[in-house]
Amino acid sequence: MHTATHKPETERRAADRFPIEREVRFKLLSKKTGDDNGVGKTINISSNGVLFSTDRLLIPGRRLEVSINWPAQLNNKCALKLVARGRIVRFEQGRVAMEIQQYEFRTTGSSPN
Repeated sequence: MHTATHKPETERRAADRFPIEREVRFKLLSKKTGDDNGVGKTINISSNGVLFSTDRLLIPGRRLEVSINWPAQLNNKCALKLVARGRIVRFEQGRVAMEIQQYEFRTTGSSPN
C-alpha cells in the first residue's frame, strides 16, 4: 500500500501560523516616494510571514517594515516589539500577506518614541 507523504498543492505554508491579534504599524519602503505609513491588525503570524488587515490598498511586490507590540515581555518586565522587513506577497479584501525577510525584537522604553 502506497501512502502519499507530500502536502496538497494548495498548502504552501512551510511554518505553523499562530493566531495573534495585535495592532500593527507599517511603513512602505520606497527610495522614490519616501516612507508611507499606516496601521492595521494582525490576523496571524508565523516565522515566515505576517497576515494583517488594513484599510489601505497595498500592492504585492512592495517592500515594507512592520512593527508589532509583542504579547510577551522580556524577563517578565520589559516590553518587546517585533520589527520585521519583507515584501507583500498577496493583498485580498483588506488582508495583506507579508513574507518576512529579516526581523528583530527590540525593547520598548517607558518614554514615548
